[in-house]
Amino acid sequence: MGDEVERTAYNSTHRREYRRKVQLCLDVFEAMLAHSDFEFDRPLTGMEIECNLIGADYQPAMSNQNVLTAIADPAYQSELGRYNIEFNVPPRPLPGHSGLELEDEVRASLNAAETKANTDGTHIVTIGILPTLMPDHLDRGWMSESTRYAALNDSIFTTRGEDIVIDITGTERVSLHTSTIAPESACTSMQLHLQVAPEDFADNWNGAQVLAGPQLALGANSPYFFGHELWSETRIELFTQATDTRSDELKVQGVRPRVWFGERWITSIFDLFEENVRYFPPLLPELSDEDPLGELAAGRTPQLSELRLHNGTVYRWNRPVYDVVDGRPHLRVENRVLPSGPTVVDMLANAAFYYGMLGTLTREDRPLWTKMSFAAAQDNFLAAARRGIAARLYWPGLGEVAADELVLRRLLPMAEEGLRSWGVSAAVRDRYLGIIEGRAKTGRNGAAWQVATVRALQQSGMSRPAALAEMLKLYCQGMHSNEPVHTWEAVDT
Repeated sequence: MGDEVERTAYNSTHRREYRRKVQLCLDVFEAMLAHSDFEFDRPLTGMEIECNLIGADYQPAMSNQNVLTAIADPAYQSELGRYNIEFNVPPRPLPGHSGLELEDEVRASLNAAETKANTDGTHIVTIGILPTLMPDHLDRGWMSESTRYAALNDSIFTTRGEDIVIDITGTERVSLHTSTIAPESACTSMQLHLQVAPEDFADNWNGAQVLAGPQLALGANSPYFFGHELWSETRIELFTQATDTRSDELKVQGVRPRVWFGERWITSIFDLFEENVRYFPPLLPELSDEDPLGELAAGRTPQLSELRLHNGTVYRWNRPVYDVVDGRPHLRVENRVLPSGPTVVDMLANAAFYYGMLGTLTREDRPLWTKMSFAAAQDNFLAAARRGIAARLYWPGLGEVAADELVLRRLLPMAEEGLRSWGVSAAVRDRYLGIIEGRAKTGRNGAAWQVATVRALQQSGMSRPAALAEMLKLYCQGMHSNEPVHTWEAVDT
């Protein structure tokens, strides 16, 4: 959940003054990049895990306020839907055995949260899209109590001027009109953060863009929406459409979507913030009392509240983050590519692969992104979203290659070398990259397991809704075992 706002409606004066403040913040940020001391003693990683809530019948449970009250831990917060919560994992360094320690801590925290949620008859599920979610669940009473969410919903539809169309064709097709952003709440992800020095930001962001396709191919876990089998990672297209402020005419004109892969390699973090200000009108023009220029002149660190709020409403798959902690500014790459789940160990394996690959890509003499077009990286991203681990991806020096072959032949050794360069222990490297290797060899990630299981259950005589609920039951059992998804047993028919 982003920062809360104070109002749900804004007038032309709010928007005009907000634009002025955002531009002022951008100017101050540019000056800070040239002259300020950003905090960066060592690379710090962070993680956010979005979760779904279900009842004993494996249907969505619209009870996040009750669950959060029972958990009583500030690390857990509400998300857009009343059947969503988010778990914020404290940042930590990469080296040594910290990955294994993190796995134990995340499992212990989620297990404790699950036990407390059970007192309300609710269970916590880490999955990209809840497969039992149906249109009637989002008719009314679906949104969490938050002024920010209400304002965001109203602003998107005010900007768009008409209902949103959700139309996704994959193995099957779903097509509907919606007068709210409720479908966005179906998209639950795992976000990976990496704190970097200003001079290293561009390389890390460019590297993360290169990795987006392979990440999705390995980690896809969202094949169902409203009962339909769509893309391996349907969440990508659903999130894009569910927050689209553009009419059909604006799309034809080439206006950029707010859920955005981007359009070019960058040379500085400033490129991204400047694009956000230039291309995207404000959705939440909330004004602060801060004078950022005055704060900087006085030797203090400005919060740049308007710029940060605006940045939070442009949904890049790799988002730039400016933040201030204890009076010190820092920069992060927020990787938003991956879905939640299936297990904690699978999510840690995804994280290890990502950080390891970045460690190698950003140290190469001739960066990989200088050998491929930006369009090729975006094509990889969309191909992986559609077909998951069965996708074919472009890679410099190899051409178009099967995702599993790319991982086994080229990327795993790069991830291994990157983790070693970070000082990550051999035990951590072996555990998590071994899981990535297992997925590539078996061709089974979360999406592949879900689809195979539902198809088998339907072949045994179950209806689609019953098969989805039964699959989710089996999924939850696997999730709690913490055995990686590629080792889960297939369903007997």
